[in-house]
Amino acid sequence: MSIWWSLHLRRDAASVPLARRLLIGTMETAGVDPDVSYDICVALTEACANAVEHGGAAHGDRSEAYRVTAYLDGEKCRIEVADSGTGGAPAPQTPGVRMARVDAEDGRGLCLIRELTDHFHIGGRPGRTGTVVSFDKMLKWKKDPSLLTA
Repeated sequence: MSIWWSLHLRRDAASVPLARRLLIGTMETAGVDPDVSYDICVALTEACANAVEHGGAAHGDRSEAYRVTAYLDGEKCRIEVADSGTGGAPAPQTPGVRMARVDAEDGRGLCLIRELTDHFHIGGRPGRTGTVVSFDKMLKWKKDPSLLTA
């Protein structure tokens, strides 16, 4: 089974739950194990929050959009979140990047994505400004997925 969807969302905090709900619904319908779904949804939430916060050409300009694409194909889920910001942050595993302080209220998103997924990459968009955060997670399945019993 293969499922693919893509959303073009405004850089607004209200867009984050929309992307998360669509992903949760897709995974529930496909029969993905709830624990795996939870990890992927937390990672998606963090990637979308970064796009909303940092993904525009001008600081504070929320008129630009970002794109979320999800692929559930066989045993793997792949998520890509692409924005139009002026540059990307280094991946958390890059030498010299420090973890957020324990009392910090933000700065943990990329580290969470890296820990919750099997493969994580952050980079630029070829020929364009912006950042693409992508991650993969191997899927586990429930015994009785609703998609197969409908």
